[in-house]
Amino acid sequence: MLLIYTPRLTNRVGYTLNVIFKHLLHTEFSITTDAEVFAKSDGVKLCYGPQRIGDALFIKNCGLLTSTSIEEQETHAVQQDGQWVLFPVYGRDLDFGFDLPAAVFYMVSRYEEYLPHSEDMHGRFTADQSVAAKAGFLEQPVVDQWAEMLRIKLTERYPDLNIPKRNYHFVQTVDIDAAWCYLHKGSFRTVTGALRDFFARHDYTEVKRRFRVLAKREADPYDTFDFIIEQHRQRTPGAMLVFFALLADYDQYDKPANYLNPHTRDLLQHLDDYAHMGIHPGYHSLEEPQKVDTEAKRLEQILHRPIVRARYHFLRLNLPMSYRILLHAGIKNDYTMGYADVAGFRAGISVPYPFYDLDRDMETELMIHPFCVMDTTLQKYMKLTPSEAVERYRTLVEAVRQVGGDFCCIVHNQNLCELFGWQGWRKAYEEMLDIAKP
Repeated sequence: MLLIYTPRLTNRVGYTLNVIFKHLLHTEFSITTDAEVFAKSDGVKLCYGPQRIGDALFIKNCGLLTSTSIEEQETHAVQQDGQWVLFPVYGRDLDFGFDLPAAVFYMVSRYEEYLPHSEDMHGRFTADQSVAAKAGFLEQPVVDQWAEMLRIKLTERYPDLNIPKRNYHFVQTVDIDAAWCYLHKGSFRTVTGALRDFFARHDYTEVKRRFRVLAKREADPYDTFDFIIEQHRQRTPGAMLVFFALLADYDQYDKPANYLNPHTRDLLQHLDDYAHMGIHPGYHSLEEPQKVDTEAKRLEQILHRPIVRARYHFLRLNLPMSYRILLHAGIKNDYTMGYADVAGFRAGISVPYPFYDLDRDMETELMIHPFCVMDTTLQKYMKLTPSEAVERYRTLVEAVRQVGGDFCCIVHNQNLCELFGWQGWRKAYEEMLDIAKP
């Protein structure tokens, strides 16, 4: 077992070592604050402090993890031997040129999002404010890379220590913002939609398509669920598939299928037979936290089991409140950690890890499952063509494969319809699956 010395064991230190060794390196470890005990140990050792002790592997502590305050940090993003790092340290006889645990903590805790920042129209922290975007390493899972650096250093120093390289995984997630384009909307929404197309948009093709679908002469364009399941079965067997259902009340930003409609219930029960299911809390759940519990219970009543997964609609993640709301509602796994406006690793990490409430200075039971790319991001925000999107998928997958991480992406059932500006994106989706398969 690896023995780690730190002169002061704070919550931040304990949490960060847990992320590194339990969730990234899958290695057992123990911690001591007794320098004498550490020095006498003849096993595998790592010293994390102000100075080296004996011949143990040494990481110099810059002080971030021994502090309990939240304040602006001099991160100093620099490249060392071709690798982007934060919190560089200086001195003689160093095994690492940066405070690796501090860099990990800063990224995964989303420390910078607790500091003063601006928000977009939906109340979201934007990628351009992040240290990763400013330095240019947003599309690299740097935390995984730092963990791999540590793994290599430890096994070089201690050849008998067995820390195997991790295995790559693919996680496909699907947001169901609108289950159907025309069907099962109710008389009022159907009539007003047709009138809007006819009089406001003068879109006669849309009117004709609407009535062909309602007459059962054509499939609803948003009903791509069996296609998704079949592609997943054929192209990525063994990979994880998760659907997130929006069951909020209808309003400007939330336009879900009616959760009381028997067709909605049948669809969600059908999907539950083939994949994992989670709730997609509505747009206003951040301002009205009770909505998360209400909407999760709607899905529980349909599927007849507890709901433990969630991803906020519009990716409205505001720390720490968004995650406290999920914990209060009994949600154990969140899939919101990523950006709406660009592809990349918001927390610098690809694998699931526990949420650390920085304000309360404590690790929580909520597991964060980060994603690195969403179809709407590529098309709407980044303005990529389908072929350009495929190359972006390829780049991100390769970055994750190199560290044996988890490539997690978001697609939407309605974006596979081959209509409304999404022509060519179904083929891009199929190519993405081939690229990302385990």
